[in-house]
Amino acid sequence: MKDLKLFVTLWPSFPHFNDFSKDNRLSGIRLNSAMVNGPELEKEFNIAKNSGASVPLFFDIKGRQLRVEEDPPSDKLELVLNHPISVKTPCPVLFKAGEDDALLVDIKDNGHRLIFAPRPGHPKFAIRKGESIHIREPDLRVSGPTFTNIEKKKIEMARKFGFTKFFLSYVQTQKDVDEFRELVGRDSEVYLKIEDIKGLKYVETEFKKEDGLSLCAAMGDLYVEVEQPHNILEAVRTIIKNDPEAMGASRMMLTIMHQPTTDACDFMQLAWMYDQGFRTLMLCDGLCLKGPLLDQAVGAMDAFKDSYALDERVSKTEDTWESIPWYKKLFG
Repeated sequence: MKDLKLFVTLWPSFPHFNDFSKDNRLSGIRLNSAMVNGPELEKEFNIAKNSGASVPLFFDIKGRQLRVEEDPPSDKLELVLNHPISVKTPCPVLFKAGEDDALLVDIKDNGHRLIFAPRPGHPKFAIRKGESIHIREPDLRVSGPTFTNIEKKKIEMARKFGFTKFFLSYVQTQKDVDEFRELVGRDSEVYLKIEDIKGLKYVETEFKKEDGLSLCAAMGDLYVEVEQPHNILEAVRTIIKNDPEAMGASRMMLTIMHQPTTDACDFMQLAWMYDQGFRTLMLCDGLCLKGPLLDQAVGAMDAFKDSYALDERVSKTEDTWESIPWYKKLFG
């Protein structure tokens, strides 16, 4: 189990970035660029470049993921999207990983502006520029280029700063992958984030394993996009079945955010992921925002790596329970 790798999501200006960027318990740090652009991004890249980070840095680029391009007006229920869409209205739209919603009643400005029905007693969106939305209707069509001009500029800047490791969000077709690899260089290492039903279809019908190319079961959005909550299990199995090197990401160790100790369900989930074949895992954005929480989660993961590996070793080799440190401490 020493081969179990852990990734986290951080931003260079976080006060705890410096410590974790040199933490040998980590195998990678994902930089999520959703909320920053232009000069701010260049500033962050400079911080990262001068940080002396020993943990490899991966830069996340957004493909066809629907994201809010402007902060919503205070007096209207409207959103401006990064990609133009078409869908039959009225239809529900989900925000905040499914924790908030509204009824879409009209689409204007060539598919970019969404108009929602009034929500009595709950008039405003708790959503900001850069955040994602979910429209789960089968007739949804997302048009325009795969990569917006903003995303292309981010790629150019990342390449300028020497990035060769990337995540690509909302992969749905081989065309998405081919176009991205032309932009970042075919020698780059890329994790393809599978986050919806179309992405799962790509995994089953088009994905071809190549050096430097791995799938990522991005459960944060994938869980919202699957038809029923329990379908997440088969979705995750589909991904690891088609790529033994796939990463499992997000919606793990979440009880740490609400209580002082890690819950049993957290460790059981990690064990299930490991038993499915995952050898690379990544913690979600929210868990990584605060240094103490992240340190607790990384520590719990490290303990899991040691204890579950040893337990598994006992069941598969001639080693005995008496050789396990925690067993010896209790009963030795």
